[in-house]
Amino acid sequence: MSKRAQRIVRRADALSKARIVEAAIEILDARGEAALTFRALATQLETGSGAIFWHIGDRNGLLAAATGDVLSRALAKVAKEAAPRAAIRAIALAVFDTIDAHPWAGAHLSREPWHSTVGEIFERIGEWLQPLGVPVDAQFDCASALTNYILGVAGQNAANARTLPGGTDRKAWLESMATGWIQDDPDSRPFLRQVAAQLSEHDDRQQFVAGVDFILAGACAK
Repeated sequence: MSKRAQRIVRRADALSKARIVEAAIEILDARGEAALTFRALATQLETGSGAIFWHIGDRNGLLAAATGDVLSRALAKVAKEAAPRAAIRAIALAVFDTIDAHPWAGAHLSREPWHSTVGEIFERIGEWLQPLGVPVDAQFDCASALTNYILGVAGQNAANARTLPGGTDRKAWLESMATGWIQDDPDSRPFLRQVAAQLSEHDDRQQFVAGVDFILAGACAK
């Protein structure tokens, strides 16, 4: 074995994939997805890029591993619920809160919907549909709708939070948005005028759970 190869092996032995992923998550949370490079990671871990490549082959693989790590840990902590509806809500909120805390994870799943974590969410939701009383022939559609809703809304909510400058007054911003929508076509948007106050006051997390409940109510009514 060449001296260079020996150095790479020694550096790889000093690391683990788990340690690399943990460092990647720290960079992603602190500085965002654009800051995650193998050079930045090597600097943080005080090692060479070769030692990192030994464990993870490319940046996309690193993002996939970090995404899987934060969501798998969140799902593992979901409390056991006896009631199917409460169990599905708990799973949905675990994903919502995790993506809210780690917006880059939601962005990655939107680009890579075949990620194994999506399958895990689909499975965790699906196993509760039979006890809930969803007809067998509607369970696939229901699990699909819920999984897409959970990931879509969680990802969009996290993206919205990142878009606003720090210190933005959320209520004032939502009021301004609603006013702009109404002014675009003031004569043909009566419903928007009716709910404008709710738009500025609503709680994103509560509204998210309400959406889960609407999907479940429709599925159980089939």
